Amino acid sequence: MTYRVCFVCTGNICRSPMAESVFRARVEEAGLDSQVEVDSAGTGGWHEGDGADPRTVSVLEDHGYGSEHTARQFRDSWFARLDLVIALDSGHLKALRRLAPTAEDAAKVRLLRSYDPAAGDDLDVPDPYYGGIDGFEECLEMVEAASPGLLAAVREHLEGRAA
Repeated sequence: MTYRVCFVCTGNICRSPMAESVFRARVEEAGLDSQVEVDSAGTGGWHEGDGADPRTVSVLEDHGYGSEHTARQFRDSWFARLDLVIALDSGHLKALRRLAPTAEDAAKVRLLRSYDPAAGDDLDVPDPYYGGIDGFEECLEMVEAASPGLLAAVREHLEGRAA
């Protein structure tokens, strides 16, 4: 049975495709790619059909990650097939929980940085869209820092399914 994770930001061209690429790489490195499916979406549909922001692509490629991506909008009907919905900031968290058809679906939504023990109280990944490349580098650092904790949580869930 496949475990499905979807990363969600606003337009699905900066933060969520970056998180998707990084986490997919971690899943593959862990040998879990046959058990875990990773994708991303946006809370809005402004960029549906577009590729990732060129700055996202540049930062990902500079750090050895894949950058294939097509933006899409998150749909409430997806909750039924997803195991975990990862919001990139508290605004996305609230929007996704409001969109969730059931309380069980709302419980699937978590903030990415909640998986980073060093994150402290500020669990938002800042939107780099209106800034320079430094914001995209910072976004990548935050995503990479949270990925081991997220992978551990997914691995724990997979082991629980097998038990």
